[in-house]
Amino acid sequence: MKAVVFHKPKDMRVETVEDPRIEEARDVVLKVTSTAICGSDLHIYNGFIPQAKSMVMGHEFMGIVEEIGSGVRNLKVGDRVVVPFPISCGTCHFCSMSLPTHCENSNDNYGPEGGLLTEKGAALFGYTDLYGGYSGGQAEYVRVPYADYGPRKVPEGLTDEQVLFLTDIFPTGWSAIDWAELKGGETVVVFGCGPVGIMAMKSAWLKGAGRVIGVDTREYRLEMARKAANAETINYNEVDAVEVIRDMTGGYGADVCVDAVGMEADHSLWTKVKNAVQGEAGTMRVLERCFDAVRRGGTVTVVGVYGTPFDNFPLYQWFDKGIKLRGGQAPVHNYIDHLIDLVSTGKVTLEDIITHKVPLSDAAKMYDIFDKKEDNCVKVVLKP
Repeated sequence: MKAVVFHKPKDMRVETVEDPRIEEARDVVLKVTSTAICGSDLHIYNGFIPQAKSMVMGHEFMGIVEEIGSGVRNLKVGDRVVVPFPISCGTCHFCSMSLPTHCENSNDNYGPEGGLLTEKGAALFGYTDLYGGYSGGQAEYVRVPYADYGPRKVPEGLTDEQVLFLTDIFPTGWSAIDWAELKGGETVVVFGCGPVGIMAMKSAWLKGAGRVIGVDTREYRLEMARKAANAETINYNEVDAVEVIRDMTGGYGADVCVDAVGMEADHSLWTKVKNAVQGEAGTMRVLERCFDAVRRGGTVTVVGVYGTPFDNFPLYQWFDKGIKLRGGQAPVHNYIDHLIDLVSTGKVTLEDIITHKVPLSDAAKMYDIFDKKEDNCVKVVLKP
């Protein structure tokens, strides 16, 4: 089969690889009908999250059940399904606590420490050996473990584009807002108007926000936030975003700030030098701005990825302002059934952020375009 294979940073190729097969009773093999490039994939592409050997990429995918293991009773060959990006067993200590992203059975590298290179949580599709080493879904076919727990059948009448983002970016944006526990009427500021940030903005409206503001450095993404999420916008390169947010909120700051960027925010040469000295990757600049822009007693949620420790974490500011801080991988399994209902009943539209829909064979080119923020690229869908 054809698949998108990571070889080393900046070296992504579409190649012929071995077809997947049933390995465990709870497996299915899926014929992929749509898959996508995620901003998180760029962390591997750019070397921020290490991967020593070649790997099939992709954790946002859906398709049709082609083969089925003997232990899977809730699916049949021919079913059309969408697949959560965390790989979770559904029965372990943490899965039974509704913490599927901390599954102790799916990842051989699992452990309680949550270390830099060891003792991670649940496995993720196509996301390095640190997270289980499973081949991903940017391919013609993919093996899906624990298929009696993860995949969800797609309701009749919905297109791939309508439901594909239920795999990751919509549940991730939803998590950012759900964790903030909105009561209604809050001002929510989302730093980062990429796909996850825009999904967080959509979620904020659905959860009862009174005002939604997007912050970014690229005008084409700010335009997408205005068009797809009906958000007010601030260009970080043109104004002091924190001061503008305070001016917009009577001097107090936002009730909720969402970091939907993570460690790959734009940063200076000095930061890169400091990273080399201190063993850091990227920057926590956006998290710092969230701490600045949130009101006292407000909430900051983090769905942008951070992969290393950072010196000078603003612990003093967190303490003095009494900020509630929450983050992590999205527990997709907890939300996906409700989110499918929101899509199927027309309460939310997801496909309006797609800017590029191309054959799988164009994946390497699209990784480069997406990484360089060229061609007004917000979201890429690949068709095997």
